[in-house]
Amino acid sequence: MGSFLVLFSFLAAAQSDIRAPEGQRAVLTATGKGVQIYACQNSQWVFQAPEATLFDGDGKEIGMHSAGPVWKFGDGRSVKGQVVATKSDAPGSGNIPWLLLKGDGSFEYIRRSETRGGVAPEASCEAGKSLRVEYSATYTFYSAGR
Repeated sequence: MGSFLVLFSFLAAAQSDIRAPEGQRAVLTATGKGVQIYACQNSQWVFQAPEATLFDGDGKEIGMHSAGPVWKFGDGRSVKGQVVATKSDAPGSGNIPWLLLKGDGSFEYIRRSETRGGVAPEASCEAGKSLRVEYSATYTFYSAGR
């Protein structure tokens, strides 16, 4: 029971670090499944772009997430994001950080949370090589509430 409480406290702390500003309400939540793409530069893996398919709560494909970072939806909505919150380490090793991004488009903010995978290996690499690391994340899209 004690280890469960420690894990719960850790998850709650990580989650609280990344929040949309007051007055914003979640209007869409999607699961992104795909890859984080890295290129080898100076013997180290350097992040280049995400490439993921977005799914709704029923598992239906609703859009794509790609470099920019940009999210495009089948209904015509799209948003480009820029990181505004300090990255919050994801619970567990090998998981990309949680983020809050300011949106330029159909949504005002985007929150990346509940990440799994996506981290490049720490080992050195060979110049000119690229790497695609599988990941998943929850993306929550916000707009000002009424």
